[in-house]
Amino acid sequence: MKFSIKIGDKEYPIEILEKNGEVKIKVGEKEFIFEENKEVFLARTKLEKKEFKERKILAPIGGVINEVFVKEGDFIKEGQKLFLLSAMKMENEILSDFDGKIKKIFVKKGEVVKKDQLLLLGE
Repeated sequence: MKFSIKIGDKEYPIEILEKNGEVKIKVGEKEFIFEENKEVFLARTKLEKKEFKERKILAPIGGVINEVFVKEGDFIKEGQKLFLLSAMKMENEILSDFDGKIKKIFVKKGEVVKKDQLLLLGE
């Protein structure tokens, strides 16, 4: 699994590999090896497997995207406002259901969307 962490103006590539009960973490060119099994390692660092999977945000109903509050590459928190969707004269806030990074946004302000249309892909 690969991702990156931004500290200040510098971005660091991170890669986590698991093989034969050994967890290897690469930060840039440096490698760190942990000899615990993956589940124990993740539990100790309070990470869950699901955090590393692609995450999708779908339109809960059809309507018009009135606002897009985030951009690709942003790091988001669970509960953060992502979109404002208007449907049947009502505005609906679409919130994140995960902590992570936005990989791709598929809609823009003013776009008409259908129920269950993919709005955002995160990781």
